Parts: sequence; C-alpha cells; structure tokens
Amino acid sequence: MYRRRATRPDSHGLTRATPQRTTQRALDGFIAEGILRRVTAFLVGFDLLLLGVRWALLVLAAALFVVFGIDWLVRTRRINPFGAPARFVRKTIDPLLAPVERRVVRAGGLPASAPWWALVVVVVGGILLIVSLQFVRRMIMSAAISVNGGPHGLYDLLVSWTFGLLELALIVRIIGSWLSMSPYRPWIRWSVLLTEWLLRPLRSVIPPFGMLDVSPLVAYVILIVLESFMHSIGAA
Repeated sequence: MYRRRATRPDSHGLTRATPQRTTQRALDGFIAEGILRRVTAFLVGFDLLLLGVRWALLVLAAALFVVFGIDWLVRTRRINPFGAPARFVRKTIDPLLAPVERRVVRAGGLPASAPWWALVVVVVGGILLIVSLQFVRRMIMSAAISVNGGPHGLYDLLVSWTFGLLELALIVRIIGSWLSMSPYRPWIRWSVLLTEWLLRPLRSVIPPFGMLDVSPLVAYVILIVLESFMHSIGAA
C-alpha cells in the first residue's frame, strides 16, 4: 500500500516540507482568511446595529424624560390636577408606573419620585443592553483574531472570554447595588457566584464611602490589570 510521507530529506540530509504539506498550509490560510473576511463583514453590520440601538435608547430616554417629568409635575400639583394633561397622565402613565411606585414606597421613598426612579431603571437597562452587545462584539472579535494564532491564539481567546465574562458580571453587580436589588434575584445571582470570591476579601480591606460600596470598582480595575498581565505572559 502506498504511504505518503510528510517530509523528505534534501541533498544535505535535511528535511523539507512536501508539496502536499505546503498545499495544506496554503488551504488552511485561505480558509482562515475567508473566515476573517466574513467576521469582519459581520462586525461592520453589528456596529451599525449597535449604533442604531444607542440612538434609539437616547431618543427613548429623552421622550421618557418629558413624559415622566409631566407625570412628576402632576403628582406634585405643579400642573392643574383637573386639566386634560393631568387626566391623560393618571389614565395612561400612572398604571405603568404602579410597580415602580410600590417598590419606592416599600423602600421608604415618596410616591411622587416614582417617575424619576422609572427613568433611572430605563437608563440603567439601556446601559446594560449596550454593555452586553459590546461584550458579544468583543468575544466575536477575539475568536476571529485567534483563528490564525494557533495555541497562542487559543490562549488569548480563553483569557479574553474569561476576563470579559467576569468584567460583565462586575458591571451587573455595580448597577444592581446602585438600584438596591437583591443578590438572590435570578439576573443578579449569577454575577454574585462569579465575583464574590474577589469582592469578599476586598470588602474586608476597603471601607464603604457612605452608602457607596466601591469594592466592585476596585475589582474591575484589578481584572483589567490581570487580563493585561495574562496576555503579556502569552505573548512572551
């Protein structure tokens, strides 16, 4: 049976790549280049989508600022509570704000502040959406760059994905702490499981500034430094 040899010696006794191996390398490079072109085209479309989402959220926040501002004026009786705008607000806007108002009252706040807290929730939700989309883009780009990297590329990909997920979890925890959300809620619990190992020792060293827990911000900086260090080790 014929057996194809991977290498063959030259006149000096050294081995050199066979035409078959050279062809395979060229084919692998062509495939990787094609993948990179497709990923680049996808990222261009993804960037356009991200830009559209940002503008849509900006317009939404501006519109809600006006609507919730009118609602606040009605609640504080700065607008005639018996006029047409007040009746429209009580009929249309107040039912939508009822869950937020109940939460504000349970926390000891004033019902009149419910529109502004609702606006905060919308803005924070928009920030989380943008951060999540940027995280997805970053992971896709890391995977595309790692196509031609061999073992080094796979190492960089693993480091980027690991630290990217931890940084996203910290952002969720920071926003959750600002909104005084329970760490046992499903959309917060996963971030607690991923980051508590880092935050617990930091809290024992870094005191809170008033009502603000700065340990997640410190942890975020630490993760950025560690990620750069791990990438530098892989490049060495």
